[in-house]
Amino acid sequence: MGDTVRAAVQVGPGKIEIREFPRPTIGADDGLLRVEANGICGSDVEIYRGHLGRDRTKPTIPGHEPLGIIEEIGDEAAARWGVQPGDRVALEVIVPCHYCQHCLTGRYQSCPNRRAGHGVSPIDLEPALWGGFAEYLYLSPGTVVHKIDKNLPAEVAAMYNPLGAGVRWAAHLGGVGLGDTVLVLGTGQRGLACVVAARAAGAGTIIVTGLEADAHKLALAREFGADHTITVDGDGAEDTVERVREITDGAMADVVLELTPMAEQPVTDALLAARHGGRVVLAGLKGGKEIPLRTDLIINRALNVVGAFGVDARANEEAIAIIESGRFPLERMHTHTFGLDDCARAIETLAGEVPGEEAIHVSVHPNG
Repeated sequence: MGDTVRAAVQVGPGKIEIREFPRPTIGADDGLLRVEANGICGSDVEIYRGHLGRDRTKPTIPGHEPLGIIEEIGDEAAARWGVQPGDRVALEVIVPCHYCQHCLTGRYQSCPNRRAGHGVSPIDLEPALWGGFAEYLYLSPGTVVHKIDKNLPAEVAAMYNPLGAGVRWAAHLGGVGLGDTVLVLGTGQRGLACVVAARAAGAGTIIVTGLEADAHKLALAREFGADHTITVDGDGAEDTVERVREITDGAMADVVLELTPMAEQPVTDALLAARHGGRVVLAGLKGGKEIPLRTDLIINRALNVVGAFGVDARANEEAIAIIESGRFPLERMHTHTFGLDDCARAIETLAGEVPGEEAIHVSVHPNG
């Protein structure tokens, strides 16, 4: 490895350029990751467009789902993380302090002292290499790492984050249990991951909604275990709430997962499609828009409404176990692989902006 590291830097909305950075010097308490693959999600699309992000004016190396091989590591870091050079690990977005009250009580995602985050920290925070759209990524002392089987194809192993979201949102926050009826609004990669997680948790009936343009995703949802799919637009558009009523003979859904990006109507549909006393998990970001909320529905239907923020360690570990089990044909979800020089096209492909491409899971492989 040379003295410099190539990385893709987002310098503004819709603008990414390749730059070189000094290779970090690794001490006893940190490390360096050779990035194999970095998955792309819907939030990457919105950050690329300039709709989301902590500071949209500062150049940043994107990529918050990095997977790779430990290239260098200090002795103290190796002992703390239980890894050695050559091990494959997946990283969490958040880099907590590990010492505050939030961290010590297991709420590290609320850590007020976190200074860095993978794929979201600007390059003016030394040593700049915080995102997965880079040949190498800096492993700071607070990084949360998870070991994962090196024999898995990189593009499948890189699904740990979306599948972790499915596990957390469906099983942990949604509380899906044996025999439950689950409604998943939205059929992106996290919607499909929720199908996998709900099926693994023992759901009895799984219903998934999508657009007419999502026919390939709805078909894959059925392969993963969905019992019913609903197309919500086009000539054959179905009313989500009424269709759920028909499928369940009026009982409605025990758990509803609202995952649609930027859309308003699915939030109301989620409240209407849940049974009395049911649970609704809101995970679809709306770009800061104020969404009308019918609070009377929540009160009169005794609904439990939960906001989903990210993926935690437990969900990541359980997701990795599902991936390693080989129980589900997750390779069917991966559709596109790109190199470092084509990061912008990778994001645009996932966003559906490249004619003729039907994308589900897209990953960037910075080292080829």
